[in-house]
Amino acid sequence: MNLIDRVKNILITPKTEWEVIKGETTPQAQIITGYVLPLAAISALCGLVGTALLALSFVGMSFLLWAFVGAILQVVMAVVAVFVVAFVIDALAVNFNANKGMHNAFKVAAYSFTAAWVAGFATVIPILGGIIALIGALYGFYLLYLGLRQVMGAPEDKAVVYTIVVVVVTIVVMVVANLIVASAAGFGMVGARGLRGSVDAPPTRVAVANAKLEAFTKGVEAASQKMEAAQKSGDQNAQAAAAMEVLGAAMSGGRKVEPLSVEEVKAFVPEKFAGLPKTSSAAERSGVSTLMVTTAKATYGDNAGKSVRLEVTDAGGAGAMVGLASWMGAMNMEREDDRGAERTKKEGNRVVHEKVSKTGGDNEFSLVLAERYVVKAVGSGVDLGTLKGGVSGMDLAKLESLKDAGVARN
Repeated sequence: MNLIDRVKNILITPKTEWEVIKGETTPQAQIITGYVLPLAAISALCGLVGTALLALSFVGMSFLLWAFVGAILQVVMAVVAVFVVAFVIDALAVNFNANKGMHNAFKVAAYSFTAAWVAGFATVIPILGGIIALIGALYGFYLLYLGLRQVMGAPEDKAVVYTIVVVVVTIVVMVVANLIVASAAGFGMVGARGLRGSVDAPPTRVAVANAKLEAFTKGVEAASQKMEAAQKSGDQNAQAAAAMEVLGAAMSGGRKVEPLSVEEVKAFVPEKFAGLPKTSSAAERSGVSTLMVTTAKATYGDNAGKSVRLEVTDAGGAGAMVGLASWMGAMNMEREDDRGAERTKKEGNRVVHEKVSKTGGDNEFSLVLAERYVVKAVGSGVDLGTLKGGVSGMDLAKLESLKDAGVARN
């Protein structure tokens, strides 16, 4: 079946079309190249045109270069989303009395996004297109529900909860993807004026972006080939391992990273923070296969109402999701209202996030280091300057020096 017929049928007669899809054996690579990429690319292109029409008059031609990079990222993240959601569908199947099978889960994930991608075509129309795209995303949840019932065989009394759980994960994935894309586009808008005075900066930045994207696609492609080979072998253990490798490749940008041990991360948590003694601490290393994360936490406080919560995290294999916006140089955001102010910016190779409450709430200061480590301090009764001073007093340089710790050499 060609792309246009599949799109039309899945949107207009989804119940009938899911039965057709259930019996298909189309390879995943073919679904990606023949269905996911064309729809995601057209949706991204429409968004690019719509955004350009709205913003071109304000920032000039320099913006188009960065908006284009943002569109490429949107397509990449669409592929990531399909793999991640497929993995979640398959992993949760047993919990909801559905039939496990990564190939069927992949089909459900890929075709459930159809409504969102098609609705994305409307983003060529600024503002109104965004509303239509939202409606399309909501219809996609209904398509997912039908796919879980008909293709994955989820019983009717389990299908609704199954759908809700997968939807929650889908939302998380898409929020992360959209933040990365918005950050990339945002840098173009914020930095366009400065880039006009520099001839060398845009090509350099684009070269770095292209290198990262190439590494990403090669990693996912290689992992996908292993998964297809595992499926042909019929070995369920091999299939599960290959599926995890695809997920890890997608989340890590094509590289494998073993996070620091609990003891290594705990070593960066001080006994005192901003003059406050430590009152409690905890640490854990958790996750699955290629997506392990290590976190050390501590609380500090006194009897005068001051307290701080400190977290040091090594995102390990998932570090690419932390670092994508960073390597795009795109983290520039500032907002303020009656409740508080918030700012995210780049300082050298670090991403800095500051949040100040005007109503007596918590203040927050966090850093992203080496595109994998996150140091976050949240204070109650402690001002931003004190939080910054406390974080600055930590051995951040040593943490950054461990940027390649646990990175697999190809």
